Amino acid sequence: MPAEPAPAADRAYAVTKELVLTGELPGGHLFSEGDIAARLCISRTPVREAFLRLQAEDLLRLIPKRGAVVVPVPPGEADDVLDAREALETAAVRRLLRHPDLVAPAVAELRGILETQREHAASGDLRAVAEADEAFHRAIVAAGRNTLTTRFYATLADRQRRMSMHALGPKPEQVAVVLREHAALADVIEAGDAAGFADALRAHLDGTHRPGPPR
Repeated sequence: MPAEPAPAADRAYAVTKELVLTGELPGGHLFSEGDIAARLCISRTPVREAFLRLQAEDLLRLIPKRGAVVVPVPPGEADDVLDAREALETAAVRRLLRHPDLVAPAVAELRGILETQREHAASGDLRAVAEADEAFHRAIVAAGRNTLTTRFYATLADRQRRMSMHALGPKPEQVAVVLREHAALADVIEAGDAAGFADALRAHLDGTHRPGPPR
């Protein structure tokens, strides 16, 4: 029996959010409920509901009688996200390395995700590359087996994808660098080198997301 289609409001929410996170609707862009309604062949009412949800997530700002504006990434937010990621991922690896029997399965999972990311890169699917990038780093945190930090890290997923698309979209040649650095991160975890991981992660995040010289 075929699955029932998702409610119109959920479809409008998912499609609009994807357009924002991938940068197809960039920060500052003004668009209307009618634009999304026409794209999905639905009425404006479920689109309005979707826009309200996205406004609550600080992705849209609604303007009465005009539509919605994509909220740009606030100044300083990128640094906040990167600092949080660095702290959580480094702590997760330190904790993982206290349990040597867990290292090999964690590294195998990371390399599996990396292989998927390579396949997406080879096909030129930047959206899927960004999704795999988030999955790779989320797997590092999950490997630490700290439920609280894993749950918190998941809340950064949307911001991570948006930042990755912003960083990689204008310079797709950076994807090859990211793939090499992901492989290096897996290698230092396998080697049991917590300090080496911290250094490699900082260089990776700086090189991808912070223009200019590292901090």
